[in-house]
Amino acid sequence: MGPLKGFKIVEIAGIGPGQLCGMLLADMGADLIRIDRPKDGLGVLNVPRKYNLMNRGRPTLTADLKSTEGVGLVRRLCKEADALFEGFRPGVMETLGLGPTECMAENKRLVYGRMTGWGQSGPLAQTAGHDTNYIALSGALGCIGERDRPPPLPLNLVGDFGGGALYMAMGLLAAMLEATRSDQGQVVDAAMVDGAASMMTMFYGTLAGGQWVDRRQSNVLDGAAPFASCYETRDRGYIAVCALEHRFFCNLLDAMNISEIDPAEQYESECWTRHREILAATFESKCRDEWAEILARVDACAAPVLSLGEAPRHPHNVARNTFITVDDIEQPAPAPRFSRTISEVSHGPREDDELARRALSDWGLSASEVQAFCG
Repeated sequence: MGPLKGFKIVEIAGIGPGQLCGMLLADMGADLIRIDRPKDGLGVLNVPRKYNLMNRGRPTLTADLKSTEGVGLVRRLCKEADALFEGFRPGVMETLGLGPTECMAENKRLVYGRMTGWGQSGPLAQTAGHDTNYIALSGALGCIGERDRPPPLPLNLVGDFGGGALYMAMGLLAAMLEATRSDQGQVVDAAMVDGAASMMTMFYGTLAGGQWVDRRQSNVLDGAAPFASCYETRDRGYIAVCALEHRFFCNLLDAMNISEIDPAEQYESECWTRHREILAATFESKCRDEWAEILARVDACAAPVLSLGEAPRHPHNVARNTFITVDDIEQPAPAPRFSRTISEVSHGPREDDELARRALSDWGLSASEVQAFCG
């Protein structure tokens, strides 16, 4: 089950990016044990356990990491683990006696992942922050949104999940792969500000080459171009257009019966205001789903903007099983897909004593050790 079957990973529970990283690894078959602190009622979102879907696919053990028993549990798991990852501020795990030095002393091949917003060093390393702050300092947030309005918040996709969870997962896998050759572990420092900056590499390149204007909504990909934008329809729905290539732009105009725009003017920015007005007026003449049906017949790079409730019902998502139902809850399926070692979701979020006992036993802990840690 999954390409990571057989790899053992300790997840020191956190919110957001750590959860998604753990979910991705578990979806791909890794054997994770998630260590969570006793609840103090101070959660940010307070999502009920059943619906905290990023905790799916692995057991959660509650342990007080400030206690001798909690520290002992993590160190014992490190003996069997290929990797451990945590998301505390720099120095917190050391204070608990669970820093890289202590944990890697239990297992020289252990990969130790550290995910933070600002990184393990630098003047902001000990400063509080969240997704929006990290992408602000990377340059990403300043490129998003309308020119004369404050930048919108792109959910927490760019910093937490893109720059954090995905880079942490990639870093852990790369270090685990290297450890199979060197027989040595190492520390992975995954900072969300670093990851978000890394994702902006293309834009820093085009800026240096004089192909990007360093001002919001002034470029082809940031909403300035009328052929790469969203348009409101008659029923207050939206169509997302991204007809970057000339042939797709021509197809778009033909499908919409627009003759007032000369396709040869596509990249002439002085024409963009007039083009946008024509496209906007035309889109307002029909409902969203009418346009979706028309534009689906041609390669125009246009799609309806769906709600969370609508997306699982779209025929393409249905055909690909992009969404699955686990424990009666509809949710996104594992991604990416593998041809032979198929990823799957074994179960939804659970805090199940028997599941935890089985997991510890599968990790090689003796019956007495399992009893000591699970009571």
